[in-house]
Amino acid sequence: MEKIILTGDRPTGRLHIGHYVGSLRRRVELQNSGEYDKIFIMIADAQALTDNFENPEKVRQNIIEVALDYLSCGLDPAKSNLFIQSQISELTELTFFYSDLVTVSRLQRNPTVKSEIKMRNFEASIPVGFFTYPISQAADITAFKATTVPAGEDQLPMIEQTREIVRKFNSIYDEVLVEPEALLPDNEACMRLPGTDGKQKMSKSLGNCIYLADTEEEVKKKVMGMYTDPLHIRKEDPGHIEGNCVFTYLDAFCRLEHFEEYLPEYHNLDELKEHYQRGGLGDVKIKKFLNNIMQEELAPIRVRRAEFEKDIPAVYEILKKGSEAAREVAAQTLSEVKRAMKINYFEDEELIRAQSAKYASEGK
Repeated sequence: MEKIILTGDRPTGRLHIGHYVGSLRRRVELQNSGEYDKIFIMIADAQALTDNFENPEKVRQNIIEVALDYLSCGLDPAKSNLFIQSQISELTELTFFYSDLVTVSRLQRNPTVKSEIKMRNFEASIPVGFFTYPISQAADITAFKATTVPAGEDQLPMIEQTREIVRKFNSIYDEVLVEPEALLPDNEACMRLPGTDGKQKMSKSLGNCIYLADTEEEVKKKVMGMYTDPLHIRKEDPGHIEGNCVFTYLDAFCRLEHFEEYLPEYHNLDELKEHYQRGGLGDVKIKKFLNNIMQEELAPIRVRRAEFEKDIPAVYEILKKGSEAAREVAAQTLSEVKRAMKINYFEDEELIRAQSAKYASEGK
C-alpha cells in the first residue's frame, strides 16, 4: 500500500508560528524524507466558509496568504500537491454519501466539535456545514486514500470519526476506503504553542500571534513583550518556567548550537532553566536569546516569501495545477465508492444486460 499524507489549513488569516511548529515545519521534513509516495496539502476554504459564510471575501483573500506561507516554509509543488478544497467537487459528493453513516448524536459527542462550537458561540444556532465538519473531513482524507494525517492532539477525535466512517463503509459495501493514522508532533511543546500573552490558544482575534510573514521588527516587539512569570519581579527572584511563554517557545525552537552562537555561558536549555528557577537571571536576557533564535528561524522564510510575492499569478497557477491533479485522484475514489454502493448505473453493463434480459423474458 502506498504511504500517502493529507493535511491542510483553513484560510482565515496568515499562518503563525503555532501552525509552523505544530505542522508546517514537520510537513517540509516529511516531504523531503522520501518516505511518502504522495503528499496532498489542502487549503480548506470550503470548511472555512462554514463559520465565515457572511464574509466570503475574508476567505478569498487569505487563499494567497496561506499559499505564500506554504511555499515560503519550503513546501515544494514538485513534491507536494497544493490544492484548494472547493475546487474538488467530488469531496462534496463523498460528504453527502458518508452522512448516511453517521448519527446526529455521534456528531454531538465529538469533543473537537463541542469545543469549536463553544468557542464560536454557536450553541444556540449551529450552521449545519460546521456541525457536520467531521464528515467533510472524512471525505477529504479518504478521497486521497491518505494513510497518514499529521495533526495535533485536539484533532484526534476528528480522525477517529474518519476511521469509524471508513470501517462502517467498508463493512457495508466493499473494502474501498483506507483507514488513516494520525501523526502527532514529536516535540511536546509543539503540540499547542500558547499565544504570546500566555493564553492557551494563539489567535488572530486575541492579537497574540507571531506570524510567519511578520517583519524582523514586529517579531522582536512581540518577543520582548511576551508573557513570562508575573512573580518574577526582580532579577534575583526565583522564576517559574511552568506557563512561562518564553520557555515554552524555547522548548519548541531551541537547539544546542543556539547556545554556542547566542548564549555561550550556558551549555543547554536545562542549565538556563535551572538558573532562572533559582534566581539571578532576568527576563530581558532570555527574551533576547529567544528573539535571536526566532529571527534565525524566520529569516529564510521571509526571503522566500518576498521572492514568491513578486509573481502572484505563478502562485495561483501552482494552486490551479495542484487542484486539477487532486481532482483526478478524488474522482477515481468517488468512482470506486459509487461502484461499491451500486449507484454507478450507467457504467454497470452487467446491470443493464440483466435488466434487458429480464424484461425481454417477461415480454415473451
